[in-house]
Amino acid sequence: MKKMHHLQIEPGQIGEFVIMPGDPGRCHLIAEHFENPQLIAQSREYITYTGKYEGLTVSVTSTGMGCPSAAIALEELIISGAKYLVRLGTTGALQKNINLGDIIIPPSAVRLEGTSVEYIPIEFPAVADIDIIDALVRAAQEKSRNHT
Repeated sequence: MKKMHHLQIEPGQIGEFVIMPGDPGRCHLIAEHFENPQLIAQSREYITYTGKYEGLTVSVTSTGMGCPSAAIALEELIISGAKYLVRLGTTGALQKNINLGDIIIPPSAVRLEGTSVEYIPIEFPAVADIDIIDALVRAAQEKSRNHT
C-alpha cells in the first residue's frame, strides 16, 4: 500500500480511534498512555504514534496549526482507516466560571475558518457526534474533572 503523502502513514498502521493535538510535541505525551506505543511516522508538523488503550488500537496524530493543515491530516487519516477522530488542544475562555485546566467539550463549532466551505456549504452546521460527546463527558465525570 502506498504511504500518504503528508502523514507518511499507510492504511493499517493506525487505529480507528485517533486523537489529534495540533502541537506535535504533545503526541509523545499522549502516546505514553498507550500500551506499547510505536512511532509510525514523523513528517513536517505531522507525527503519528499507534498503540493499545484498554484493548483498542488507538493512534495520535498531530495536525499542526490551522484548518488547512488539519484538513490534510483528516483526509489522510480517514483514507488510512480512522473512523473516530477527536481534536485535542488548548483554548482561552471569556466566561468567569471556566478555570485554567477545565475541559471544554464543544457540541458544535462556528464555521468561519475558511476551509470547511471547500467541503460542504456554509449553511450545513458543524455539530459533533452525540455519542462521542457523551463518552467524553462520562470520561471527564469518571475522572472528577471540571468540564463544560
